Amino acid sequence: MLKIGDFSKLSRISIRMLRHYDEIGLLVPESIDSATGYRYYSGTQLPIANRIHALREMGFGLSVTAEILKTYRDPEAFRQYLLLKRTEMLEQEEKIGRQLLLLETAITRLGKDENVMEYMVTLKEIPERTVASVRKIIPAYDQEGILWEQLRRELGPQNVQFATPCNAMAIFYDEGYKDIDPDVEIQLSVQGSYQNTENVVFKTVPPIQIASATYQGSYEQVSDVYQAVANWVKDNHYDFNGPMFSIYHVSPAQTQNPDELVTEVCFPVKKK
Repeated sequence: MLKIGDFSKLSRISIRMLRHYDEIGLLVPESIDSATGYRYYSGTQLPIANRIHALREMGFGLSVTAEILKTYRDPEAFRQYLLLKRTEMLEQEEKIGRQLLLLETAITRLGKDENVMEYMVTLKEIPERTVASVRKIIPAYDQEGILWEQLRRELGPQNVQFATPCNAMAIFYDEGYKDIDPDVEIQLSVQGSYQNTENVVFKTVPPIQIASATYQGSYEQVSDVYQAVANWVKDNHYDFNGPMFSIYHVSPAQTQNPDELVTEVCFPVKKK
């Protein structure tokens, strides 16, 4: 019989963990001295301890390790556990790679761009949604309110239920900035099915991956935000993948104080 200290050295499992394994029933000592409480292990338990150690080194949690030990003599069952773990770790590797790239590009841009901390860019996906939409040529960007008024007026009679979040957004379809007659679509996310009206179209919008930055304050700073997002897209090896849009988290319909406005500038992107 082996004392816990000797078994710990041979199995390369700490005494603390051996005690924990005993408590959860993963590796129970061969015997316990009733007078002293000392734990004793047999040499035949070393292969089990080694299996546990190997599985933990592969990254398996304790609950999964316990399940594997029940079926480890079945090669196909063990293979399935290994394949699932490999898939999980490859996904983690990809995620860590993205995180490292984000860190590296942020470090590189610090000192070159004073807006790096002011306008932090994130990569995310907007899920599929149903929207109420109005798209028209308007006289100028600052007259976007024309579209919102049409949307409000024509949604009223149908008692439309808005989704949470409602994602009030404006999409800008022109390739560049236009002084007059920009092509603009506004959208609100809704719940349920409704009939199209004279100007409002209800449609399903597919999920979309975006790079975005959220800022607070007047729309005068939007050019700086555009530049910050564009720099991020370039630095992180993405391509633009559709017209940019803005999400109005706090809009002029909710406050007349420009300092309280909260806007998210979004660029659809895809990996190169």
